[in-house]
Amino acid sequence: METLKVSENILKYIKFLDTGRAEIQKRAQRKAETIAEYEKQLAVTILRLYHQKLTEFEEQEIGKLPATLIEKTAKGICWKERLAMEQAEAEYKNAVVGMSALEAQLNGLQSLNRHLAEL
Repeated sequence: METLKVSENILKYIKFLDTGRAEIQKRAQRKAETIAEYEKQLAVTILRLYHQKLTEFEEQEIGKLPATLIEKTAKGICWKERLAMEQAEAEYKNAVVGMSALEAQLNGLQSLNRHLAEL
């Protein structure tokens, strides 16, 4: 690889890293929002179950639940919010791992650039 090509690739990866930082920030915000939404919906559902305001789920009658089952039942009812939360977490982790891979590639290019400059 010629020095000019390596230098161009280094600049390209630096730009990727800049873009990646902004993307991580967006994904971190989405992660926080989905966690908050899940916690809120879970609390509301627990209260509705406790006060017997929620009487049916998935065409199944709920009835009066023992206190030990209210939280487990509420978690099942809030499955969509939990799914969104887990997806946001995975997207955030994926972005962080992707940034680490870009950093490793950039380090390799910088090492190659130093080696080529010595020739």
